[in-house]
Amino acid sequence: MLHSTLTLCLLHVTVSSNLAIAIKKAKRPPQTLSRGWGDDITWVQTYEEGLFHAKKSNKPLMVIHHLEDCQYCQALKKVFAQNGEIQEMAQNDFIMLNLVHETTDKNLSPDGQYVPRIMFVDPSLTVRADITGRYSNRLYTYEPQDVPVLIENMKRALRLIQSEL
Repeated sequence: MLHSTLTLCLLHVTVSSNLAIAIKKAKRPPQTLSRGWGDDITWVQTYEEGLFHAKKSNKPLMVIHHLEDCQYCQALKKVFAQNGEIQEMAQNDFIMLNLVHETTDKNLSPDGQYVPRIMFVDPSLTVRADITGRYSNRLYTYEPQDVPVLIENMKRALRLIQSEL
């Protein structure tokens, strides 16, 4: 009887452990560099790494400046992460970087250091200050309702590269 009970307990522990491992494998943990902007996107860690990959892959670099405790950043992040068209372009057509701190490149803050701010850098490593949002007092900011403008600007960044080829 004791032998049967021990065997049953051992079997239960083994099955439970294997089930827990299978559940962990099924759930893909969020990529830490995504910071909630899109876990299926490949994110670079630094601006310098982003520039390197942009030049090497001939893809534009999209730089998202944000802060974790900024309500406007959080609102934009939510719609950005949920928009399929943005996520697909970000995954396939861009080198992606999101920063919670400023870079040393002052070209990435031509009208000030505010958040959220999205800038594009082409593969020739030129910051595309001509790709702006809809606000004259914060040229590179986007709000949740500006998703169509952001999508159009992403497409514009891609067209500019294709026209330069």
